[in-house]
Amino acid sequence: MGSAAMAQEVAFEEYDLDNGLHVILHQDKNVPVVTVAVSYHVGSKDENPEKTGFAHFFEHLLFEGTKNIERGAWFKLVSSNGGSNNATTNYDRTYYYENFPSNNLELGLWLESERLMHPVINQIGVDTQKEVVQEERRLRVDNAPYGRWQEVMFKNLFEKHPYRWTVIGSLEHLASASLEDFQNFNKTYYVPNNAVLVVAGDIEMAKTKKMIQDYFGPIPKGAEIERKTFVEDPIVGPIKVQFNDPNIQIPLVMMGYRTPGQTERDAYVLDMLSTYLSDGKSSKLYKKLVDEKKMALQVFAFNGSQEDYGAYILGGLPVGETSLAAIMKEIDEEIVKVQTDLISEKDYQKLQNKFENQFVNTNSSIAGITGSLANYYLLYDDTNLINNVIDIYRSITREEIRDAAIKYLQKDQRVEMEYLPEQKEAN
Repeated sequence: MGSAAMAQEVAFEEYDLDNGLHVILHQDKNVPVVTVAVSYHVGSKDENPEKTGFAHFFEHLLFEGTKNIERGAWFKLVSSNGGSNNATTNYDRTYYYENFPSNNLELGLWLESERLMHPVINQIGVDTQKEVVQEERRLRVDNAPYGRWQEVMFKNLFEKHPYRWTVIGSLEHLASASLEDFQNFNKTYYVPNNAVLVVAGDIEMAKTKKMIQDYFGPIPKGAEIERKTFVEDPIVGPIKVQFNDPNIQIPLVMMGYRTPGQTERDAYVLDMLSTYLSDGKSSKLYKKLVDEKKMALQVFAFNGSQEDYGAYILGGLPVGETSLAAIMKEIDEEIVKVQTDLISEKDYQKLQNKFENQFVNTNSSIAGITGSLANYYLLYDDTNLINNVIDIYRSITREEIRDAAIKYLQKDQRVEMEYLPEQKEAN
């Protein structure tokens, strides 16, 4: 029996409230904890190109307080009741959660219903959080080594699609936005019919449903959200890009390819391909470039899948005098091998084992299960992927891995980026 065969099926129940809020419940009485999470189907891709950074800004702003929770009290309320909480934003969604001892389930539900029903969006909150977001950008992006690779890469991979700007967005846009801009964004996207509530852990089903109805039922439904679709033309390349980063000493080379959205079968195939090429010390690229040839300090391949498109990124950091071109050449040789020959049966089996382990680990904590339930419902429209996503990976053949490499990893359809230390001016 494989480890995934041993993995427990995640039982869940899902239903809709009259206002369109989707609810997913998962009961697990093993540990007296509960996670309450709400995921909103709004990310940076839903922003106006002239007003970027709003989705991420809201993740901060909505901890400012509500009609019944005074400014600055949110985190204290959670921690003084034995809980922890946080939120994350990406291109496609914004996710808020609280972890509590199970006797504080009601507090978690009240907090999240308050966020939805009574947020206070005023100038003082906006000004406070503008400072916080500016500081975050300075720390994580502007002053972080290699902090801007994604910004540079995505700007070149995407021409029409909103994935072309970063999740953190533009500080200028945030600075010039009016209070009304923020209030409109809230009114549009922070509505029950654009969200999923997940409650997981040590819960009594009937009691939990009643509390959910009491706290979330009265919230009015929002207007239907109009979503735009953006279709990219194929990349005519290679598109060659150079960027100078004052925060680094070692240059970096990256090749980026545009790939299909995460619900497409090919996105799963590309996950396997990137794992084969660079996951761990026994992977092809690592063994060749880091171990044997000692040309690279690090190599990587990853498939970043989002709702509408993915970005498949390969790259490396050279050792000493090794040129970026030499690293690219070596990586390209490995790509050609994968496009020409099937990977070995042994490597294929190793891949399968890795994905089985990953699958089991993701479903091993209440918080992990909560996140997966929200994600699979909101972005894949199939909550039960939490139990059967592994079947998709199991069914992928060696032939499909080869064919995906041929189809997507084409030299003339990629961005080639040299990410370089800033040259010091000579005196």
